[in-house]
Amino acid sequence: MNVKRGSTTFLKVIIFLAGIAVLALCIWLPEIAIRDARVHPDTAYFLIPFLVCAYGFCITFSVVLYQAFKLLTYIERNNAFSELSLKSLKVIKKCAFTVIFFIVLGIVSLKVLSKVTGDDPAGPISLGLMGILATSIIAAIVDALQKPLKNILELKPKND
Repeated sequence: MNVKRGSTTFLKVIIFLAGIAVLALCIWLPEIAIRDARVHPDTAYFLIPFLVCAYGFCITFSVVLYQAFKLLTYIERNNAFSELSLKSLKVIKKCAFTVIFFIVLGIVSLKVLSKVTGDDPAGPISLGLMGILATSIIAAIVDALQKPLKNILELKPKND
């Protein structure tokens, strides 16, 4: 019992630290955008799609962190096989697809910007594609966890 509580507490601390990092990124994003707009005033209007993608990604990632925190709380309370856990997994999977959407939107914006400036966007685009791959793997894992949990809940007799 202590091992489970210790591991879930460790994971909760990691989730909390990741949440602080996302919050810090959200706070510094406008400052970074303003600094870049001053350096490159001719392409400053291209920062708007990137900021939309960045904030959309941060908000979605924050929702995922919150749901993962809730899921760990359910595990600590021995409610891992409950409707609440299934609902959290569904939200995490939907957020994974939303993150993929924002990454694709960022890649498209970057491609348009590269046409205007003549820069080579291969590096950032490859990082975006790696992000899509990682997010797809997470969505597949969540889906693999969701199916047996749904089957267990369907077989479980309802105590009303």
